[in-house]
Amino acid sequence: QVQLVESGGGLVQPGGSLSLSCAASGSIFSIGTMGWYRQAPGKQRESVATITGGGFTNYADSVKGRFTISRDNAKRTVYLQMISLKPEDTAVYYCYAWSPSTRPNDNWGQGTQVSVSG
Repeated sequence: QVQLVESGGGLVQPGGSLSLSCAASGSIFSIGTMGWYRQAPGKQRESVATITGGGFTNYADSVKGRFTISRDNAKRTVYLQMISLKPEDTAVYYCYAWSPSTRPNDNWGQGTQVSVSG
């Protein structure tokens, strides 16, 4: 079982910045891809950014150039640096981690609210 604990959400004005972090813990042998998803009210959950164990990244078109994902494998932590935030970035952000040693392989955090308003 993997526990994913997110931190760093909050309220920010348009154009502002926020950083999210997510630490994985539990009896896990390894973690593969980690990432961030988000879900706005009335919308489906969507991928924001993912990063493989080797550091390859993928971003949603809507956040390219504004968000940066990174990870610290030793700390089993994934980060999301967000700048130039827009009201449409408002959503609950969920941490994700794929592990071959858990069933199911997909693991999710409880979510953290990011609100962009001003």
